[in-house]
Amino acid sequence: MSSATTALIPELRTPVADAGTGYVKTGTAVPRVDGRDKVTGAARYAAEISADDLLHGVVVNSTVTRGRIVSFDTSAAMAQPGVVDVITYLNRPKMRSYDLFYKDMTAPAGAPFRPLYDEQIVSNGQPVALVVAGTFEAARHAAALVKVRYEITPHETGLLNYLSRPHKPQGLKAGFTPPPDEKGNAARAWQDADCKIDAQYFSGVEHHNPMELFASTVIRAADGHLTIYDKTQSSQNSRWYVSRVFGLSKAEVTVRNPYVGGAFGAGLRPQYQLPLAVMAAIKLRRSVRVVMTRQQMFTFGHRPETWQRVKLAASRDGVLRSIAHEAVAETSRFEDYVEVVVNWSGQLYACEHIRLAYQLVDLDQFTPMDMRAPGAAHGVHALEVAMDELSYEVGMDPLAFRLKNYAEINPVDGLPYSTKELRACYAQGAERFGWSRRPLAPRSRREGTEWVGWGMATGIWDAMQMFARASAVLHADGRLVVSSAATDIGTGTYTVMATIAAEELGLPLEHVAFQLGDSTLPVAPVEGGSSHVATVGSAVQGACEKLKKNLFKLARQLPDTPFDNARFADVEFAEGRIRLRREHGTGMALVELLKAAEVTRIEEKYLLLPNMLKQRKYTRAVHSAVFCEVRVDEEFGTVRVTRVVSAVAAGRIINTRTAASQVSGAVVWGISQALHEETHMDHALGRFMNHNLSEYHVAVNADIHDIDVLFVQEDDRIVSRLGAKGVGEIGIVGVAAAISNAIYHATGKRVRSTPMTPDKVMSAPVMSDEV
Repeated sequence: MSSATTALIPELRTPVADAGTGYVKTGTAVPRVDGRDKVTGAARYAAEISADDLLHGVVVNSTVTRGRIVSFDTSAAMAQPGVVDVITYLNRPKMRSYDLFYKDMTAPAGAPFRPLYDEQIVSNGQPVALVVAGTFEAARHAAALVKVRYEITPHETGLLNYLSRPHKPQGLKAGFTPPPDEKGNAARAWQDADCKIDAQYFSGVEHHNPMELFASTVIRAADGHLTIYDKTQSSQNSRWYVSRVFGLSKAEVTVRNPYVGGAFGAGLRPQYQLPLAVMAAIKLRRSVRVVMTRQQMFTFGHRPETWQRVKLAASRDGVLRSIAHEAVAETSRFEDYVEVVVNWSGQLYACEHIRLAYQLVDLDQFTPMDMRAPGAAHGVHALEVAMDELSYEVGMDPLAFRLKNYAEINPVDGLPYSTKELRACYAQGAERFGWSRRPLAPRSRREGTEWVGWGMATGIWDAMQMFARASAVLHADGRLVVSSAATDIGTGTYTVMATIAAEELGLPLEHVAFQLGDSTLPVAPVEGGSSHVATVGSAVQGACEKLKKNLFKLARQLPDTPFDNARFADVEFAEGRIRLRREHGTGMALVELLKAAEVTRIEEKYLLLPNMLKQRKYTRAVHSAVFCEVRVDEEFGTVRVTRVVSAVAAGRIINTRTAASQVSGAVVWGISQALHEETHMDHALGRFMNHNLSEYHVAVNADIHDIDVLFVQEDDRIVSRLGAKGVGEIGIVGVAAAISNAIYHATGKRVRSTPMTPDKVMSAPVMSDEV
């Protein structure tokens, strides 16, 4: 790689497409530029960065759920060979005292957890000490020898045990919008309607289990500067947090995350290994690495346990008359974690009477956190299962029932949609799946010992855009380096941004490098909410457009230039050249242009600010239609999802390969949510018990069969200048509901809680009045 594409990260090379990739266009299937690095091991993650004289830290976790620490006995641990220190709240370095300093960029309202700050225990598994040694093995052994005495206070865990004491959320959180005021009179309309359902739904706790464990490697320089390699969804958020907690200046801390092995929301907030590694590095004046164990991955946030009640009513001809959706979710004692659970029920279907409510219950558990499609994954699930139930009450096909109540404008506020191709999702998804051949009655098809059922559901997610900066530098050798402090959590950010830049300048993809994952790069938002392409991608395109205008000015200044009387609109950048649109033979290579102008590099920067005055006039969303086939064994209650079609409308698709990968991966997780994932708590101990991958079940290869992803044509210039929306979350929304509805169609049994394990399927009664 030439010096022109050298990244700001000296220890790691910026991935660039293999030579021969050539000229690319957005909307095509471009291979990942970082794929080779990942499969060969050249890509290094937070726990793989080497440093001289590196120390290793292992966390000691609380074994009680609520109370206070009375004393430590660290003598046995300190006596072990290689152990350097045992850090507790009694001997840690100085930390800020005010809650404000612990609030990261995505923190909810309340007082954030402060690791090793004092003797208080607020949840089971919270860190109480850090053992630091010369090797990981020595630190792990010594950590098991640390003894902690506690004064225990009675705790309260389990949402269903405390549903009688909910409260409204106190304060807001990024991405959260409270439910709107009631429209009409939902209770009266429900009472007067011909057909109605009133059902309760429950979703259990899910924990993040990305392949990469949370880790932080803090490299301390001789001058005290800290370079931190962190598993995070925002290098700048982690840098912000560390600087404020420890009172360090921006110049004293650099955070890097060039590769992230999956995060799905778990990395939006800094996790506790980060401040623990930093405090050890500060105290011991050494480089330190702290890596969580798989069991410790269950000791911080999770998708919250949520109870929901949905009341729907319709006239006999299938017109919705009333929608009422309420939800109660868990949160911690110290923060009010919130997510959008019920608002989707006010957006998807036309209705004159809508009431939505969302409340929380404080428990002695760690603050929940965003997990792929937070709120929507279980909020839309309840709505879509309820819609399926009501379709049988009115005697309509579930798809026809949804089309009957299709919303042309947002029902709760009357705003138009920026774009909405949900009808096309329904039509194309149904055609691909063969929905027209579906019999209406449940228990209509049996093969051997299995009942076969078809179900469908709608998906919706916000189409978000935030603010970001990007820089673009064209070097004399024709190499383009584009930069932003974005994050690639496996979604294909490296590839998509490089593709946007390559197409904009008309360069081969292998001549373009996109730098990300460094807090010193131009500001980028936290990678979350499926907003990176619409946000950072638009900034990249903006920077490249400014670069093109600069190059055009240079071209016009040359002697005997063919561009003397041309306007910018008259030229195009293609095949490494600037040329007249109507005379492709008239132009010059960009390398020749820079040489003739005696310029070694040209740099432009761009600030992307969403046009909120324009955007706020529209409802901006991504939509999908999910169709699935299940086979249910009557004797064992086991469910196999044998076929899924997901039709998605997400604006312009920049890379069909990475976008389809995102959706199919989300469908896999939707299957896992529907049938497998739940963390069980022993409420006597207040502790999650199946905190490992042998007992916390996730979907595996044997559980996954045919997944067909299709994108309908859509171009949304309200959401982004690229016309693109995000696809990371939409793929999971509606999957669990479609599976639930297919189980009902197969068996006549309605299961209203997730995961829908064999015991629930077997014990659910056949609803013979609907069969």
